[in-house]
Amino acid sequence: MRHVAVLGATKGMGRSVARALVERGDAVVVMGRSLDEAERSVQDLLARGVPGSKVVAVECDLEKPEGFRRALDEAAQALGTLDTVVVTAGIFATQDQLEEDPALAAKVLTVDFSNTVLFCEEARKLLLGRGGGTLCVFSSVAGDRGRKPVVLYGAAKAGLSAYLEGLDHKFRAQGLVTVCVKPGFVKTGMTEGLKPPPFAGDPDDVARVVVQAIDDGTPVVYAPGVWRAVMTAIRAMPRFVMRRVGF
Repeated sequence: MRHVAVLGATKGMGRSVARALVERGDAVVVMGRSLDEAERSVQDLLARGVPGSKVVAVECDLEKPEGFRRALDEAAQALGTLDTVVVTAGIFATQDQLEEDPALAAKVLTVDFSNTVLFCEEARKLLLGRGGGTLCVFSSVAGDRGRKPVVLYGAAKAGLSAYLEGLDHKFRAQGLVTVCVKPGFVKTGMTEGLKPPPFAGDPDDVARVVVQAIDDGTPVVYAPGVWRAVMTAIRAMPRFVMRRVGF
């Protein structure tokens, strides 16, 4: 049985991951920027979990780094212990939107990279202080290669992926297991209104892959798995080809 804090569990992939965890009997803290919304998610999860499931809500806003440690300490106190932290929270905007709105671009870059890293640093210190644990963070295939449709968003995710790889190299021997999830296109509220590619994933299917990766301690997991092959091919393309294509 794991004791898990999920930042972003009120919607999208975070909700699906939290559901997969409680359905097998793990104790879960729902971390979201709205406490009311987090508490509503708790009721949903309790209805889905095994009898006696422990699910609690903690407020944590990824735009407010000053509250990160307090929220993690509160999560650990609520469950009695904490051995796993999952980070699915983040924001997305299209490249056109980001180019037209510098304030939005700054927000995406800050939340998806800087603040996520700062949250992970607090989670790292907490988990190592308790003897170790698992830190599972959602990055994206968008960070695997510079591409026209995701110049800015992809840059934030590339930085996040590099950070998570560094954590894995430095701290795994000390007991911190780092899992970097690289989803492709997943049909959630974040991608609503966008044309799905041929390999679009279902959030519940992706969640099952992620939970298995957490159990196995897989350093990098692509979900759906076909994206590993897709991104291998894209990374192999010469730069002059990438300039000509639209993906």
